[in-house]
Amino acid sequence: MPEQPRAWLITVARRRAIDRLRRERVLADKTRLLEPEPQPDEPMIADERLELLFTCCHPALAREAQVALTLRTLGGLSTEEIAAAFLVAPETMKRRLTRAKAKIRGAGIPFAVPGEEALPARLAAVLAVIYLIFNAGYDGRGELAEEAIRLGRVLAELLPEPEVDGLLALMLLHDARRAARLAGGQLVLLAGQDRSLWDRGKIAEGRALLERALVARGPYALQAAIASLQLESPVDWPQVVALYDELAARTRSPVVQLNRAVAVAEAGDVAGALALVDALELDGYRYLHSTRAELLRRLGRTGEARAAYARALELGPSEPERRFLERRLTETAQARTV
Repeated sequence: MPEQPRAWLITVARRRAIDRLRRERVLADKTRLLEPEPQPDEPMIADERLELLFTCCHPALAREAQVALTLRTLGGLSTEEIAAAFLVAPETMKRRLTRAKAKIRGAGIPFAVPGEEALPARLAAVLAVIYLIFNAGYDGRGELAEEAIRLGRVLAELLPEPEVDGLLALMLLHDARRAARLAGGQLVLLAGQDRSLWDRGKIAEGRALLERALVARGPYALQAAIASLQLESPVDWPQVVALYDELAARTRSPVVQLNRAVAVAEAGDVAGALALVDALELDGYRYLHSTRAELLRRLGRTGEARAAYARALELGPSEPERRFLERRLTETAQARTV
């Protein structure tokens, strides 16, 4: 028995009352987070996965965080794949994802489908997510590429805007060449691809979408226009360079600058293209080194080309790319001995 039973009972009762009030307050806060936004009887976004993409791309997060977190949660991409897409180290991306999740918890961001008026603010992030899913699939995981195209079709019906059409056109025009990109497990560059394997239906559909998309000349439409030109024979490389100039001005992306350098080389200025590549700060990006290696090989600088191919191999290419780079490495070694 306590020395003062009455005082003891009052203290215990007060503490239990405080605990109960705290529990009720926490429950009320959590319940409020779970309450969905008012929705019409018919869902505005008919596709469940697209609905989740819009839900995850909350504008309270930075655009990069929206895209990265959505790719990790819904896109089926690993942290390493997402890091490669953003040209950062996996540990850096892990920290960014952790911070984004902490912000969601700390700010009490609700997991709810946005209303119609909120969709435009989230569209750019959703487009970026779909395109990165497509890129991951185009690099060997065909089911991801197909899912990205399916989502693009649904999105084009929901929001028939130029950049949505531009993205869908871009994916279709690239995917039309998928069957010709590999032969016997080996990567085949554009110039050597068997054009009879190209999907003419996807090309026609992509070009029809491109006609509508080019009205606004957004980044995806410009990339789709470049992809369309690359399907011509011969390719009008000076026109491709001009489109890359416009795209670079819009995006200020070093990856776009790298692709522009490839077009400059194809237009005839290999030495100028190499100077453009050497000015880019993309040491952790394997395509910079593989591109640089190709340019050096074409200029007859085989020793430097071998070093660049070896660096590209160190950065973890896909299996077909690895075989291609190893073959090029062998060829440059033989050329050197001759």
